[in-house]
Amino acid sequence: MASMDKIALLELIRKIGLEDGDVDFLRGGLKVLVEAVMDAEVSQLIGAERFERSTERKNYRNGYRRREWDTRVGTIELQIPKLRKGSYFPSLLEPRRRAAKALLNVVQEAYVHGVSTRKVDELVESLGIGGISKSEVS
Repeated sequence: MASMDKIALLELIRKIGLEDGDVDFLRGGLKVLVEAVMDAEVSQLIGAERFERSTERKNYRNGYRRREWDTRVGTIELQIPKLRKGSYFPSLLEPRRRAAKALLNVVQEAYVHGVSTRKVDELVESLGIGGISKSEVS
């Protein structure tokens, strides 16, 4: 965010919040902030800002990929920067979080419907996970 000055950021946030009455201001502001953080991370990773020529450059940007991010303020569609060589995953996002939530929901449903903790443990082990203790199930 070093290249983006504060006034331009404020104008962008105002534009997001006021351009369309149906757009949630908080969700739009969070999207701008997270994308600015990702941009700063990528700039540090490759050794140069956007459009900057540098002898310390290690890699190049190569477009964006879209990813939906579920937050407390709703689902936000993020533009995650891609690199020519290697990959980049934002530090703000948690990989495989949806899968972990789905597994937790399955275990909770099984417990509520009266499935024994031993059978829940067997189910978890059959999914390739090291197992789950009786106290974690309950």
